[in-house]
Amino acid sequence: MGYNFSYHVDDEASELVHRYEKYLSGTAPGYFDVEEMERIVEYYLLRGLPKDSLNALELGKKLHPSSNLLEIKRAKIYLATGDIKKAHRILTNLIESSDAEVIFLKIEALIKLERIQEAYEMARKLINSTENEVDMICLDIAMIFMEESNFETAMKILQKGDEYNPKNTDLLFELAFCAEQKNKFFEAINYYKRIIDLNPYIGEAWFNLGQIYFLQSDYPNAIEAYDYALVINEEDSISLIQKAHAQFQSNQLKKAIETYLAYAEMTSEKWQVMLFVGESYEKLENFPKALYYYKLSLEEMPDNYDALTGISICLLEMEIYDECLDYIRKAMEINDGLSDAWVYMAEAHIGLDHVDEALEAYLKSISIDPVQPDTLMAIANIYMDDADFQTALKYYELAYSFDTNLEYIEMFLAVAYYYTSDYDNTAKFLELAVQRNLDAVQMFLELCPGASTKFLSDQKTD
Repeated sequence: MGYNFSYHVDDEASELVHRYEKYLSGTAPGYFDVEEMERIVEYYLLRGLPKDSLNALELGKKLHPSSNLLEIKRAKIYLATGDIKKAHRILTNLIESSDAEVIFLKIEALIKLERIQEAYEMARKLINSTENEVDMICLDIAMIFMEESNFETAMKILQKGDEYNPKNTDLLFELAFCAEQKNKFFEAINYYKRIIDLNPYIGEAWFNLGQIYFLQSDYPNAIEAYDYALVINEEDSISLIQKAHAQFQSNQLKKAIETYLAYAEMTSEKWQVMLFVGESYEKLENFPKALYYYKLSLEEMPDNYDALTGISICLLEMEIYDECLDYIRKAMEINDGLSDAWVYMAEAHIGLDHVDEALEAYLKSISIDPVQPDTLMAIANIYMDDADFQTALKYYELAYSFDTNLEYIEMFLAVAYYYTSDYDNTAKFLELAVQRNLDAVQMFLELCPGASTKFLSDQKTD
């Protein structure tokens, strides 16, 4: 049965509404009984036309001034338009206060008034007074709480329905959804597994289960769930692409490429999936193949920032620097406010030995995103090569503050401190560098040929 009055769509009302609209335009006579006026009001309300709904209500009240049923509709209109207090006042004054629809609307009004405990108590009272189809009533009541994002209370109500009928899969889906919204993923997984135990051929349950595993980075279980969804419906393109994403995330890159290309056969817009294939080949360091698919993506979607930057990365890796700059500039025409493109531009300029242009691009990148240890270290290296040791030291220190695991960072800090005559810090960071790499002293002496081979031990004995 169910009592979901607020959300029931009357698909057969169109002919009635057409007759009503002809009556309004003066092209047809007409009379509408109370039930017909209710249906007309509801028709407009459910289609997001509260003004038309209110106009129909006013006509209905003129035709049937004593109708409390139309007053219930007025309360619904007020609820839809945000006049919650007016809606609650009407509902409180209605004679049919025990009518199921009135109770549902009162619960909705109380929730919107943030009187949650009162709403819950009213819901609990209705549930406890019901003997049949308790699970359906709980489902309908819970939907009202869910509409207002009160998932905790919705779960309490749904659990009561679950106690009454543990085989109601619609109710289990809503329980799983509420659990997800509350980040109770273990509970959500259990609800989906219960659905599957009741009916293993519900593809949506397998897909949703896969999504939760994906969110938890449990990619093997996610892939397995998507596979079951695909066994049920091999045309389930959403499960197919999610499976590809899970394969990508778990570094099953060759399998991911196969799955992405299978998905490409099922969609008319291929530019995004070609992008995913390009990213997979890039991660495999097969840059010619990655370049091919990035260009396919770009052909279909010319203003495609990700494809343009993907092409640029491949060209960088293939040391085709002039062409790389062309694509980076095209990417920047779309968006010059992202730090990564400026880094790619800088690296292309480095490849072409355009040091000043590279430094300018690197500095622009960190002005957008200051937390880039690798970029800060690259900037420091440029200043170091230019013998501006004080500025180099500033950028090495910044890089080190963000990431102490940068390759050779302690050795470069030691060099910068040496050339700025801070010998205590030189010894300190050279010692740290040696702990990471025994060749650090040799590298240090190559960069600081004037330093004594006894420098480190002398500093340690001071």
